[in-house]
Parts: sequence; structure tokens; C-alpha cells
Amino acid sequence: MLENIPEVKLGIVAVSRDCFPIALSERRRSAITAAYKGALYECPVTVENEGDMLKAVEDVKKAGCNALVVFLGNFGPETPETLIARYFDGPCMFVGAAEGDGDLINGRGDAYCGMLNCSYNLGMRHLKGYIPPYPVGTAEDVAGMIAEFVPVARAAIGVKNLKIITFGPRPQDFFACNAPIKGLYELGVEVEENSELDLLVSFQAHRDDPRIPGVCADMAAEMGEGRYYPDLLARMAQFELTLLDWAEEHRGARKYVAFADKCWPAFPSQFGFEPCYVNSRLASRGIPVACEVDIYGALSEYIGACVSRDAVTLLDINNSVPRSLYDAEISGRFDYKLTDTFMGFHCGNTPSCKMCAGRAVKYQLIQNRLLENGGEPDFTRGTLEGDIAPGDITFYRLQCDSEGVLRAYIAQGEILPVATGSFGGIGIFAIPEMGRFYRHVLLEKRYPHHGAVAFGHHGRALFETFRLLGVGDIAYNRPASLPYPTENPFA
Repeated sequence: MLENIPEVKLGIVAVSRDCFPIALSERRRSAITAAYKGALYECPVTVENEGDMLKAVEDVKKAGCNALVVFLGNFGPETPETLIARYFDGPCMFVGAAEGDGDLINGRGDAYCGMLNCSYNLGMRHLKGYIPPYPVGTAEDVAGMIAEFVPVARAAIGVKNLKIITFGPRPQDFFACNAPIKGLYELGVEVEENSELDLLVSFQAHRDDPRIPGVCADMAAEMGEGRYYPDLLARMAQFELTLLDWAEEHRGARKYVAFADKCWPAFPSQFGFEPCYVNSRLASRGIPVACEVDIYGALSEYIGACVSRDAVTLLDINNSVPRSLYDAEISGRFDYKLTDTFMGFHCGNTPSCKMCAGRAVKYQLIQNRLLENGGEPDFTRGTLEGDIAPGDITFYRLQCDSEGVLRAYIAQGEILPVATGSFGGIGIFAIPEMGRFYRHVLLEKRYPHHGAVAFGHHGRALFETFRLLGVGDIAYNRPASLPYPTENPFA
């Protein structure tokens, strides 16, 4: 159960141009409420002027709405309708009524035209509003638009009320995780940066926390006997409680939190374990914990959790699939070229609910070589390893580049039901035209090696979310028929 994402409480406000019948907007508004398969508060105030606008905004606030549908039942009043987006503290969708529910003399509303002026006025006032791909429709059409708006609104509300808490400096050897925090403030995200020592002091203060046995029992039940280190549970439970308490004590004025933590090289030797499994457990509850102080990775994960209402993960875009493995297990079974495939990997932060049945708490092989000289693993234990479960995925990231400009990418694909034969939390990903996307988006636009993964195809909602957040450059994996601007036409 995700406990760290907003619940969207929708309201609908009808607007009406005073030279059109107000009853037209009101009748059409009620038809939408009846057609929508969900909770939708119907504001009784129809907006014809600025006074009505203030009354309507006050009414929906009292009703507890945190997202609005502004409905042009006819042409609509340009100034009052757009000012709703200024005075209402939440995302607003603007849609208009299609004709066909009355005659074209007294029953024509002209919202098709009104949406043009609505959009123009939003731009003039530098106000953000969500406008669907085709924003004019019948009651049933608009009800469908509202359903598609909900995950976008949920993400927008979450981002606006999010604090990202970090521990430790971003690692020098992973410079790609460094990015200006300017973009966070532009989005309305708060950030709190702390030292690893602050985390260590808090962890030590939790040593005898009476809640530890309960968390240990929950971990054992989640993993199953023989799939964890019994002597390690208390330390990991102590750390989980440390992070959860820090979130509660430091969220401040914000409703939601995400973490971006320094997890190596000092962490395991000082805390006595690797934090990956604990990170995975928080991610399964809607509290992403990004590795290697990847702040924009944490933000990306959180947006994906809001959109999908499901657990997410953060992975390295890690290694190519060997030709021998491709020939033996993929070619002829799946319609992908070798260059469409790659392995997504991280040490062990993917939630267990998104992994194959053989997953288990193990040790970090690379850190064991480095910190324990390849001997019997002790403090390098604590990763959650195994193949990631097959199924549809969306690979995506929101990033602030070196110039302080926000940009994003989205690519839909799947995790193949093919054993990786490797270590860590890992899966074989297949994305159409991944080779070209890798070269002309990931490399060309200098994205870091971390990508967020949402489970399922959520590209449409993520794209609309990034647009609503004001991201101008949203790249995707283009089909072969559509070259990238940097693609050599003679190749």
C-alpha cells in the first residue's frame, strides 16, 4: 500500500459566457458528473464573472477539492475562467463541450471556439492548465478525459508538496548523479541536504528501539525462510526506523518525502550492512530512496509512483546483452533486435513485489571485492538480488542539465522472461529502437546512467505530467521511420 502519495479529490466547475444560456453549461456539467465513474464534486456555482469565480473557488476549497475540471459548457468567459487557475491551489484541467445534445440555434455552445481563447488567456497570464490532447467532447468523452487527468493531477499535487531529503555528498566517481538543484525549486520541490554523520548519529540513537522486533518479523515474512540473513535483520530494521522517523521529523511544511542517500563506500563499514533491501522496502510503500544521492532519480521515482500508484525502482542502464544469450533465448521468440535490448541493474533496491520468486537478501559482490577483499561477506550484505519479474515497463527520467534546464525522456517497453545469469537486482529490458534512443537521446543529451522504472505502460500520463510541470524537452524512443535531429541521414 502506497502511503506517501496524494489522494486526488476532484471537483468540476462550469463556466458560461453571459451571452449564452447559462442552463446549457449547467445541464452539460450535470451530464458529465453522471457519466464519470468516480467521485466528482459538482460545484453549484456557474462562473460568468470574476465574482462568480471567487465564489466557485471558495466552494470547491470548502468541499476539500485539490484538483479541478474547468468545463466550458459554452464559449465561456475568458478572464474569469482562466483566473480559476490562479486562485485555486491545485492542478486545473480545461475542457469544452461538443455540440450534439440540442439544436444549433439556442442549443449551440461554441466551446470549440472558446477553448482557443481559454488557452490564449492562460498563456497571457503565464498560468498552467492541463489541456487534454483533444479537449472538446460529449459528457462520456469528458468523463474519459477526467479519468486520464487523475494520475497527472496526482503527480502534480505530489511534486508541489514534496521534500527530497539527502544524506552525504554526491559521489565523485559517479559525477553523473550531480545536477543543479535550481530545477527542483522551479518545480516547487523542497530539498534538505544532510551529512552521512547526521544519519549515523540518528541510526545509533535507534539501537534499542522497541519497534525493531516487529520490523524484523515483517522482513522475515516478506522474504521467506532461507532468503535472508537472520543476524542482519535487527541492523536493517534499525535503519528502516531511522529513515521513517527522519521523514516524519523533517517533512516540515511538506506532505510527502523522498530520499537520496550516499550508500558507498563508507556506508557499509560504518553501519554494518548495505542499505539496498531497506531502500526497496520504503520504495514499495511509495517512499523512494534513490542510490548514490541521485536527487533527480528520487524525484523521477516519486513522479512514477504517483502516476502508476505502484512501486517503482531506479536502475543503471547497465550492460549490453551478450550475442550468445540473445541468440539462444531472445532471437525468434521475441520481435526485438539485439540493439533493442539491454540489462537494467542495481545492487538490490528493487522492491521484492517486482522481482521473480527466487529473489533473496544477499551481498554486494563489487563492494565485497573492494571492501572485504573478496572474503566471507559481512558488512557488504544487505542487497536484494534476483531477476526482476517480466512484464511491461516504462523507462523514464526527469533531469536538470548543466545549464539549469529541465528535460525528460520516456520509453515504453518490457522486461523479458529470460534469465539474466548475472548478479544484483537485474532484468533484460527490451525497448523498440533502443539502440537509436541510446545514441541520440541518452548520449546526445547527456543523461546520467540512472533511469527510473515504472511497472506498466504509463508513457501517456508521464508525458502529460512533464508537460504540465513545464518541461519543454521530452524525448522518446522514435520509430525507425522518424529520424532524430542528430541522426545521420546517410548512415
